[in-house]
This record gives sequence, C-alpha cells and structure tokens, in this order.
Amino acid sequence: MTRNDVILGIVAAVLIAFSLFVALVVPRRDPGFPGRNLRLFVVVAVLLIVGMLTAVEVFGESHHFAAAGESAPAETGAGTTPTTTGGGGGPSGNPAAGKQIFTTTAQPACETCHTLAEAGATGTVGPNLDDVLKGKDAAFIHESIVDPNAQIASGYQAGIMPQTFGQQLNDQQLADLVAFLVQATKG
Repeated sequence: MTRNDVILGIVAAVLIAFSLFVALVVPRRDPGFPGRNLRLFVVVAVLLIVGMLTAVEVFGESHHFAAAGESAPAETGAGTTPTTTGGGGGPSGNPAAGKQIFTTTAQPACETCHTLAEAGATGTVGPNLDDVLKGKDAAFIHESIVDPNAQIASGYQAGIMPQTFGQQLNDQQLADLVAFLVQATKG
C-alpha cells in the first residue's frame, strides 16, 4: 500500500463518515435538519466532494497514467518486482523459455485466449497481443500479467484474464514471459 493509497483512503473515510453522520445521527438529534442550516450543509458537502475528486486526481496515479495512455511507474513490493530484459534489478528474461511458458506452462496457457503471431496463437477470448503490446515496455507487460485489470484493452472488460499468474509463475518465469512478449511485439 503506497502513501497515495493511504491518503485516498483517509479522504474517502472522511467523506463516508460525514455522509453516515448526516444521514443517521443528525436527523435523530434534530428532526428538522438541515432546516436553517441548509446553506452550511450544502457548502460542507460540496467541499468534501470536491476534496475527494481532487484527491483522486492528484493521488490516483494509475488513473492519471491510464487516461494519458501511458503505463504507471512500477511499484516494488512483495510479489510486484518489475522484471527486466537485462540489466535492471530483476532477473533477466529468456525469450525462448518465455515462449514455452506462453504456450504450455501458464494455466490456462496464454495461447488459448490470445492471438500472438510469434507463438502461432490464435485465441480470441482476450485481446490480440500483436496489437495491444506493440511498442509497450517490459514494465507495462509485467503489470498486464500480474494485475490484468490495471489497464483494460479497448473492447474488453475487467475480470476476463485470470488474476493468478503473479502467484502461479515465479519471478524467473515472469521475466522469461515478459522477455518473450517484448521481443515478439517489438514495433
């Protein structure tokens, strides 16, 4: 959980607490609420809503990057170490091993749902990887595997891709798969 997540959670908690307080507690103490305090109530409610929207815009970094068509910077933490295709902090990936993972190791195999020319895959349940991954970097591809709902390809909905590949594949397997997909979709 990042600092931004904590800030968003606090702002949301304040808005929810205010909503519950004015809906459940205040009417019992003052049945005529808001009555002559209507203007104050409206001002406070509007300020809280604007504050929440501002907090989401400022601290909701993944939404900002998705709207801009960019991939969010990878966060490091348990199970989320970004993989590299050489040089960086994660294991180097082997594209040949990654192809094996794409076609057989991952369950269900990636090729059953996706089209990818390099693997001879023609699945249509998920997006065509030749198109949606063209020119994408390793961090974006890694995130798409371990958190497939972070950014959804146009025309598809959340929840189609299994959410378990981040746990099913070890760091080396993820690095290999990412290296294969980067190589296969260079554009």
